[in-house]
Amino acid sequence: MAWFHLARVKVNWTALLILAHFTYLLIGAIIFQILEREAESNNRNHFQLEKLHFLANYTCLDGPALEKFVQVILYAWEKGVNPSGNSTNPSNWDFSSSFFFAGTVVTTIGYGNLSPSTVSGQVFCVFYALCGIPLNLAFLKQMGKCLTIHLGRLETGMVAVKAVEALAVSLFFITGSLLFLVIPPLLFSYVESWTFGEAFYFAFITLSTIGFGDYVVGTDPGKEYISLYRCLAGIWIIFALAWLALILNMGVRIMENLVILTHPGFKKHKEEDEEVSSSKLEVTSKI
Repeated sequence: MAWFHLARVKVNWTALLILAHFTYLLIGAIIFQILEREAESNNRNHFQLEKLHFLANYTCLDGPALEKFVQVILYAWEKGVNPSGNSTNPSNWDFSSSFFFAGTVVTTIGYGNLSPSTVSGQVFCVFYALCGIPLNLAFLKQMGKCLTIHLGRLETGMVAVKAVEALAVSLFFITGSLLFLVIPPLLFSYVESWTFGEAFYFAFITLSTIGFGDYVVGTDPGKEYISLYRCLAGIWIIFALAWLALILNMGVRIMENLVILTHPGFKKHKEEDEEVSSSKLEVTSKI
């Protein structure tokens, strides 16, 4: 009965974290969209006017004129406006793109291809990240715990149980790899016209939170994306990071088990260290 009550508490806490996490992303997406979309529209219109002015007045191109136009292009790029195409290009701050940006903020990926250009957007981004990063870490930790519970903790020394653990871990690793590292790159390569190698490279750089920004989904002005495309990409990032965190935790456990099997005295020393640490903590709390 006590175990059932504990399980309910864990499920409720997990559901609460999931709800809080995605509510936080939705709120961030809405606010980023409100703060940044108008500024992006103004920058886009300004760039189009400059381009029309350039075409109308510089029929014979010279050095200073070229330099001036290059500066305009660089300014447009820094403000998140793609210089190619026209003013009908998809917005970088519609809801789907804003949701994707909010996800890259809380996961600390930071591609660098897009950032708030208004003072209010920059200030909000700072406080949003301060609250969102710890929330994301708590969410990933809880997701890892839940997945670990479902896989089961094999603490007995039975050979059969160990074989079941190895099988369960292998299946979990293979299934997760297909769901997060194979199928998404296939979809990205199809939608973005990338090679599979480029799409896999994007997936790895994203999930490792390196985020170079050389490949980013949903940024090609020559393509028409579905409205939820970047939202789905953001959700993929969140759950793939949770899976990856669990894989890393499993790797640590497997290494510890191998060390214990090869060096039986290691477990004893580890338990003694844990007892010493807990006793120190008790003494500190009493003081």
